[in-house]
Amino acid sequence: MVNMIWGCFIIIGILSFFIQGDFSLLNETILKSTKNAFDLTIQLFPMMALWLGIMKIASSSGLLQKLSHLLYPLLSKLFPEIPKNDESFSFIASNIIANLFGLGNAATPFGLKAMKSLQTINKKKDTASRSMITFLAINTSGLTMIPTTIISMRLMYGSKHPTEIVFACIFATACSTIAALLLDRYYAKKEEKKCR
Repeated sequence: MVNMIWGCFIIIGILSFFIQGDFSLLNETILKSTKNAFDLTIQLFPMMALWLGIMKIASSSGLLQKLSHLLYPLLSKLFPEIPKNDESFSFIASNIIANLFGLGNAATPFGLKAMKSLQTINKKKDTASRSMITFLAINTSGLTMIPTTIISMRLMYGSKHPTEIVFACIFATACSTIAALLLDRYYAKKEEKKCR
């Protein structure tokens, strides 16, 4: 769906250049945006590599496993349907921790593993389970304590205070996570009443 939306944007943009008859501006825009995208990738790569490496070390050393044990009391309340000591808790905790550090790229593999693990304990294979929906709500709202990607971009564009965005990000993502969990619980209760 997102690919279709971006594809439509590109087609509309190209058509508007054709209507205006300004082909030199079209070529200039394509070349400039390609250069900007390449520069952005090159400048963000070292910061992302550093944090992804730290996450890999934390995973290999067992630190993520220990942190998931710390999160277990909270996760067991959020996901009461998951059996105790199920591997899903470890993947969910790892995903949440990666998102807390603003590492969406590192969080994605853990999120996919969590969903795969949740699917194995799902009784209705063609329908998302309650735990899957809750996990998706938490993952999408993305509580972030250290927005590494935003800090990297602010550094790249010459911000004198690249970390001053941290409190605003914590506040915004905390609000979105609380809202996501409240909506998740509301619809869960509504579904339970309907099934009775």
